[in-house]
Amino acid sequence: MASAPMVTRFAPAPTGFLHLGHVVNALYVWTAAARAGGEVRLRLEDHDRQRSRPEYDEALREDLAWLGFEPHGPVVRQHEREAIYREAVAQLQRNGRVYGCRCTRAELEQVPAGPDGERRYPGTCRSQGLPAMDGLGWRVILDDTEEAFVDGLCGPQVQWPARQCGDLLIRDRLGNWTYQFAVTVDDTQQQISDVIRGIDLLASAGRQRQLARLLGRSVPPRFAHHPLVMKSDTKKLSKSDGDTGVRDLRAAGWTAGEVLSHARALAGPALERWSSATGA
Repeated sequence: MASAPMVTRFAPAPTGFLHLGHVVNALYVWTAAARAGGEVRLRLEDHDRQRSRPEYDEALREDLAWLGFEPHGPVVRQHEREAIYREAVAQLQRNGRVYGCRCTRAELEQVPAGPDGERRYPGTCRSQGLPAMDGLGWRVILDDTEEAFVDGLCGPQVQWPARQCGDLLIRDRLGNWTYQFAVTVDDTQQQISDVIRGIDLLASAGRQRQLARLLGRSVPPRFAHHPLVMKSDTKKLSKSDGDTGVRDLRAAGWTAGEVLSHARALAGPALERWSSATGA
């Protein structure tokens, strides 16, 4: 029986312009899709309504086209998917998984961080019977079980989401859907088979696998987490780094080929091994 074709995604947040870190991720994503004869969906993760801007949306798409990264199908924007997210919440509510949380960010920052640097939500509001309503955070009860999987770049992984982060926040007190929830719903609804992204998100894989299962997904996506392009030993590239922005490099006279070559050089041996393994 033939396996289903690969469907992966490139999913930047339109909170700034495209930078070389994005280009490195795009190289990993499109390389894998080309190898598998698969497709790349473009999803603009504008769940952060306070920071997302239409001008960044347009610029990201234009820079991708200039670099030769062509997505398949229509662009998906998270701010247009309110009804889809609410239906997912309704499904979780029918299973008794959702409750309201009145804890503030300041209160949660008082929770001691664990060995991995994460703060585990202590379940303060789980038994209070608060409804999921405006003005409260919304949380999903996670099972106290492990998630074991093989990452395409990092190898075997065992994570225990309930012990890493506690019950998962899916909507904040301001009405913003969280990254963890929105991407899991989107990956499930879009039938994304492969999630290829930076290693800073590796710890999210287990909780997203479990949440997807709670939403009815029987086969989780495959994950591959690649090394980040670092500005220094401790700081990754960001949208505020003008010398790494694709817009700035274009304005300085760089060609698309030069930008891609520079991104490959920054990615180093890991991208070379990935390209070799995928036959690109």
